[in-house]
Amino acid sequence: MKLNVLLKVINLKEVFGNTDIEIEGLSYDSRNIFKNYIFFALSGAHTDGKKFANQAVSKGAVCIVSDTKIDNCNCTNIIVDNVFEAMSKISAKFYDYPDKKLTIIGVTGTNGKTSITYMTESIFKNLNIDIGVIGTISYRYANVTISAPNTTPQALDLYKMMAEMVKLNIKYLIMEVSSHALALGRVSGIEFDIAVFTNLTQDHLDFHKDMKNYFDAKKTLFYSLRTNLKNNKKFAIINADDIYGKKLLEDKNINAVKISYSTSSKLCDFFCLAKDILLNSQYSSFNLETYLGNSQIKVSHIGLHNIYNILAVISICMSVGIEFNKIIDSLKDMKGAPGRLEKIPSNKDFSVMVDYAHTDDALKNVLSAIKNLKPNKIITVFGCGGNRDKTKRPKMAKVACSMSDFVIITSDNPREENPVDIIKDIEQGAKEINKTNYEIVVERKQAIEQAILKAKDKDVVLIAGKGHENYQIIGREKIHFDDKETALEILNKI
Repeated sequence: MKLNVLLKVINLKEVFGNTDIEIEGLSYDSRNIFKNYIFFALSGAHTDGKKFANQAVSKGAVCIVSDTKIDNCNCTNIIVDNVFEAMSKISAKFYDYPDKKLTIIGVTGTNGKTSITYMTESIFKNLNIDIGVIGTISYRYANVTISAPNTTPQALDLYKMMAEMVKLNIKYLIMEVSSHALALGRVSGIEFDIAVFTNLTQDHLDFHKDMKNYFDAKKTLFYSLRTNLKNNKKFAIINADDIYGKKLLEDKNINAVKISYSTSSKLCDFFCLAKDILLNSQYSSFNLETYLGNSQIKVSHIGLHNIYNILAVISICMSVGIEFNKIIDSLKDMKGAPGRLEKIPSNKDFSVMVDYAHTDDALKNVLSAIKNLKPNKIITVFGCGGNRDKTKRPKMAKVACSMSDFVIITSDNPREENPVDIIKDIEQGAKEINKTNYEIVVERKQAIEQAILKAKDKDVVLIAGKGHENYQIIGREKIHFDDKETALEILNKI
């Protein structure tokens, strides 16, 4: 495709060089540049893409898109105000707007996104419906699985994967849409058909600064439903039991059919309601009432938070037109996400579970689910990430120490902070509520070992915070570390 054709879709500030040239590919990573590529010089937290312009040219780039002029770049240089936005629009044009050929489901909220995408994928597979998945753990479609560096990838990667899905005749895509992606414009221009809101609790305030900004970022996904070039019916699926969910349901700027899901009330003509909920260590059951029909539901997923996830999944399936009875039948074999209340296999008289919970609300949900197992004692291991929202640290300690019999506070992706300083922030929460049922073990492997050695008959050890992750970020280095792997190794030794 000619560069001058691609440039018609963006706002140009200045153009240096020839635009009547053929473009064969796009990249924002100078290591992945080939002949006749455009290189997008993105600015990040730790580096500036313009520093890699010469490397990109040496590998075949014929055009560089940047926010200021690059001297002596020896190729065409396009200057724009926002390189991220330009990359998104050029990617859409280059890949021939694949979002217009897919039904795209966006899931946003603080907790539950990954579980909902996995559960939805499982139901679609049970019904032999092909679906692509983009989320925290991986990006998956057909026989392709790509490890996920970000919950929501850059726009260029999104459009490329969507184009590949279209070629493979995949009709549906479900995507976790993070608040960062929404705020940074990674999904701007993508036409969503269904938007799902799970809940909003404190997280990412290091980036958003306050809850208003955090919520405003989430709202943009629902406001984007007003763009309807596909001329189809749009759906906004919203947790009516969440205070921010209620605000979305009342928001008249959302131009879509609203489906409320709840365990208490029907707030819309289109609804998904769970009543008479029974939770125990083996299964969860409830009476389901929806705008399409009613049913008695029994699933192997435990915990009230999973009831909410399942209601969201049922709402998604109804909105894409799957027959109600087929949805209900498929719930029986529905699988959840790895690293979410996942039990480590062992022959011990106690249980060890791993979960991704890294907010106070998520930790509360998981510990509530574990309490339904009626354990003798709950021993919780957790920490908080460095260079992230500091205000949630004491809140997580309050939840952990209030709902556990014993807590070990440890390190969790300290990044460029001192782990001891992070732990001091966490410990403050325990002190504020006069709790002493904890100890500090800075080294994470040692903390997990201590917790497992403390466990007795019918106890549950919860290792929280990392779930599926198989790394620790120390400084700027990512080293291999897997909670599941570590726990299994310790269990096999004792």
